[in-house]
Amino acid sequence: MHLTFLGKDSVPDQSPTLYATDQDSYVVQGWIVTDPQILATITVSDDETVVEVPATLMAHLAKDGLAGEVVNLIPPIVHVAQNGNFIVRGRRVGDQDALGQMSIPDHETCVEVSRPAVVALVGS
Repeated sequence: MHLTFLGKDSVPDQSPTLYATDQDSYVVQGWIVTDPQILATITVSDDETVVEVPATLMAHLAKDGLAGEVVNLIPPIVHVAQNGNFIVRGRRVGDQDALGQMSIPDHETCVEVSRPAVVALVGS
């Protein structure tokens, strides 16, 4: 899987990042969700996980021709944290080529979300 960098919402030790793929999908890199109250409300299959990202990260979708502003809070956004961050559910990224193109700190992980699901979020 080849990744195209769309943007980052970065501060020291935090690097939520958004990528487009050549697989008609997006890879969303964000913080590992550890809050037990949030996790108790989310169902994920064995090949899925969730990440937390700032809502502002989605503005980078504009670089891939989408509106970039989330107007529909539907899956893959499965929760909005108290601080306004999005909890995004998607397939765990296991593609070693893709993982090799990213720098993922220990407190982060990434998920792959289909392009049609993301288009539904922004209403484009």
